[in-house]
Amino acid sequence: MMETQDFFTIMGGRVKILRDIYNPTSDAVWLAAFIDGAPKTVLDVGTGTGAVALCLMARMPDISVTALDISPEMLTAAMKNFNLNKRNAEFINADIMEWRPPITYDLVITNPPYFKGTPAHHNAHHNTDLVKWTRRCIARVKPGGTFATIVDATEAARVIGEMSRHCGDFRILPFFSTKKFAERVLISGRAGRSPQCRMFTGLPMNHDGILRNGMPVNEIINTQLTQKSL
Repeated sequence: MMETQDFFTIMGGRVKILRDIYNPTSDAVWLAAFIDGAPKTVLDVGTGTGAVALCLMARMPDISVTALDISPEMLTAAMKNFNLNKRNAEFINADIMEWRPPITYDLVITNPPYFKGTPAHHNAHHNTDLVKWTRRCIARVKPGGTFATIVDATEAARVIGEMSRHCGDFRILPFFSTKKFAERVLISGRAGRSPQCRMFTGLPMNHDGILRNGMPVNEIINTQLTQKSL
């Protein structure tokens, strides 16, 4: 029997994550919360331990997930977490920079490895070219489908620049800690659509509605707009 301390929970207990080689941050919860619509097929690029996909499946249990990662160790950890949460996915050990499958997806999500410095022992990407990473992810999106990512605010301009070559209908949401400037930015766009953009009011990184209650970002924003109109 598994001891309680062998795993921790996120999204108010709706998702369980084993304590393993890498523990996901709140970025995973935020990225999953940013997704709207009703995708049927989802590709999670650089899935790591599977947290983004599992958080999304907590809201959308009927989606079909493909989890891609270059690291066999990370992919094994993701498989364990999917089993722990009684979820299913297709797991692929491959490098998005080289992977050329004959299929595309309704939604491609990625919490990209924007870390700099010495690669970690689990062999995940470090010092990655985020422009090329973004391009390769968008190549796996169906026409009219969605690409969504979360990046450090210092990398947002480069990622948005590459996305603007292939996507439209942008949604951009910065969020903040105690600092005066955004630390992370959520970005989504739809493949082949017109170059329109919606920039949302920023939210605090420790927002209880997102992190503990599992609310989607759209619901938070709509609630704020309703309150302002009263």
